This record gives sequence, C-alpha cells and structure tokens, in this order.
Amino acid sequence: MADRVTVIGWDGSPLTRAATAALSAATLVAGAAHHLELPEVPERAERIRLGSVDLAARRIAGHRGSAVVLADGDPGFFGVVRTLRAREHGLEVEVVPAVSSVATAFARAGMPWDDAQIVVAHPRTLRRAVNVIRAHHKVAVLTSPGAGPAELALLLEGVHRTFVICEELGTARERVTVLTSDKTADHTWRDPNVVIAVGGGPETTANGAWFAGRRPAQPEGVRGWALPASAYGAAPDGAGECGEGESPGLRAAQLARLGPRTGDLVWDIGCGGGALAVEAARFGAAVLAVDSDPGACERTAAAARDFQVGVQVVRGTAPHVLERLPEPDVVRIGGGGVRVAVAVADRRPERIVTHASNRDEAEALGAALTENGYTVECALLQSVELDTSDWAERERSVVFLLSAVRSDLAP
Repeated sequence: MADRVTVIGWDGSPLTRAATAALSAATLVAGAAHHLELPEVPERAERIRLGSVDLAARRIAGHRGSAVVLADGDPGFFGVVRTLRAREHGLEVEVVPAVSSVATAFARAGMPWDDAQIVVAHPRTLRRAVNVIRAHHKVAVLTSPGAGPAELALLLEGVHRTFVICEELGTARERVTVLTSDKTADHTWRDPNVVIAVGGGPETTANGAWFAGRRPAQPEGVRGWALPASAYGAAPDGAGECGEGESPGLRAAQLARLGPRTGDLVWDIGCGGGALAVEAARFGAAVLAVDSDPGACERTAAAARDFQVGVQVVRGTAPHVLERLPEPDVVRIGGGGVRVAVAVADRRPERIVTHASNRDEAEALGAALTENGYTVECALLQSVELDTSDWAERERSVVFLLSAVRSDLAP
C-alpha cells in the first residue's frame, strides 16, 4: 500500500505550500493530462493518466511510496475522494482542497448559490438532471461527455431557461457564455464544463435563510400536505373545488402510491385546481399538469405561483395531448377512462394511479392496465366528514383507488 496518499484540488490558482510539498515528495502522481503537465510534478515520479478512478486506486494501493492524485476543484465534492476512500481500496487520504468548480462558476456569473440545486449529469442520469432543472429555479449541472449543455437543452424542449455555461474553468481556455436554452443546442461545447440553469419561478431564498438549497415557500400558517381545497383557492361553498376525485384523503393516498421525488417527472392528467400537481412539486418533482379546461389550467398556474413551485401547465385533451409530452416517471390520471389509461401505459411510467366512482369502472381500468403490463391493486376508500360542533355527519364519499406498478418493477 502507498505510504501516503494526498489528493490535491486544482482550480487554476498557484498551488499552496502544502500541495507543493506533497508533490515534491511524490513517487507516483495521478491526474488528467493538464494536471500531469504542471511544473510542480516531479520528473522522476511515475505518472498515471486518470481515467477510471477505480483502476488508479488499485495501482496506488499496490504502490510503495508517496502518491498524489490531482483533481479539478474540490476533490471532496462529487470528486475522487469518495472512490479512493472506498473500503475495497483501503486507502487513507489527506486532502488539500481548492475552490469547487460550482463555486467558481457562480463566482464567474456573479450570482449567489446558497439556493441552488446541484446535480451530476451522465448519459444515464441526463433525464433526471433535466427534471431537476424543470422543477427548480436555480440548478448547477456538473456535466460529462454525452450529457452536456446541448443535450440538456434538447431535452428541455418547450421549457425556457437561461444557461450560464462555464467551459474549462481555471485554464487559459476558460470561457463563460450566457444563452437561452433554445439556442444552446446549436453550439459545440468544450469539456469539462459547468452549466448554471436559471428560471422557472421566483427566487425564494430570503435574507436570514438558514438552509442551503431551494425550499418551497408556504402560505402563512400552512403546514403539511394533502391540504384542504381551501388552501388552493376553493370557496367555502365548494366553488372552485380542486377537481373530481381530488379530495384531500384521496389525494394523500394517490401521492403516497406515486412517491414523487427529486429527479422525477410527474404527469397530472386532469389537474383540476392543481392541488396534486402543486403537492408533487413540493416534494421536489418536476410536474406537467394537463387539462382541457382553460379555467382549470389558470387555477393550477395560480396555485403554483402561490406555493412558489415550478409546475408546467399544458392545455389539451388526453390522450392526444400526451403524444408530445416528455417521458414520465409516475402519472396521476384524474379522468378520461380506459382510453387515457392505455395511452399512459404505452409510455411505460413506473407507476400510475387513478380512481373510479363505481366497481364496473374500476374493473375496466384495472383490466386495461393489467393487459398493458402493469400489476394493479385496488382499494375502496370511504371517508365520512363530521361537523365537530355536534359530531353529526356532514359529508360521505366512496371511491375506488387503483394503483399500478410496471410489472418488471413490481415486488
């Protein structure tokens, strides 16, 4: 095993005294090509071009002497330190950090970043990174070949964002470009780069904030989820109710089975007053709220503004409107029957929830989803609302809740 392993971050600034001392004593140095060209790297040291960090870690573990690993920015922030410290390598490391590439990118843009979401985009995670951009006001993306600014912009088709693209930070070839996302795919970008995506709602971090990352603001005095219709603008007499089958109890059950989370794209078909769409967005998911009724679309957009979450509202009639929407992870169907359920199943989301007002309708929906490759469960939900002044029954509701999981994912 190497006698000592020092990981040095590099941000283009002159190396610190500690970094220079570690390099001068190194008998093995691993890093990218531009790191190995630094004048401080000893000529006598063995050099490893850093591609696979796992392979480099195995080489280092078998080396007798002092090893140094050079990495861009802060190597402890989405960097090589985690891999080097993995149990299978048995390495103990000392870290000499530098300014992270994310911090440098925001500094170049002159922007605060305590309210930013930070994601890593690889080809396998590209779609999830785009969903975070859809859902949040300010996102920094650490890109990779095949998952860079152009690819992000192409998947954001129809969604406007401003991109600040920082290429080769800290080098003589550093370049910072500001473009709208619809123009980004027309360019070729150099690696490595960091993309800051801004837009999609109000900036919510205020003076005195105590928590890093975007925290959705709540109306005064509101806490929790599966909120009553009144929280979404419904009048006390029921006017402006959130939509058919969208009672708080049913909504809670639907959200529990969907499990929306950061990186997901949720379709809410038949969004009504936007209650489920807003609450899915409050969990961090990107949401497309679909309705044919212009009034429902307006109420949903207003609810999203009130709760300061990003919800994209699409006016159109399902199933036809669904053909032009990006791939969903989970879907709530608020209406439309078997035709809509089949169209949704054809897009292969992980989970689908819907409801029916009677058993025949529930059986038809369940059969359609089963035939299209989903494992279906159905529960009969009954709720009775009581007037606590005299504990008399005020309202009773009965609904069939169907939840479907793609069969290849079902337990």
